[in-house]
Amino acid sequence: MNTLKQVKIGEIAKVVKLHGEGAIKRRIMDMGITKGVEIRVRKVAPLGDPIEVTVRGYELSLRKQDADLIEVE
Repeated sequence: MNTLKQVKIGEIAKVVKLHGEGAIKRRIMDMGITKGVEIRVRKVAPLGDPIEVTVRGYELSLRKQDADLIEVE
């Protein structure tokens, strides 16, 4: 299983599944990250947290622990 946390800078990944439950999963979905959407990793902070991505035409910053809940291919 590959997660968004493992995607390299400049690569594009497609969301396969969202892990997590309740409020955490709902918050990720509210940010526009749903099954089938493509995400491009733009930047990663020096210590690896947060990760800046482009999703649905806008830029978004995600914590490492949230990115680890997003399964991609």
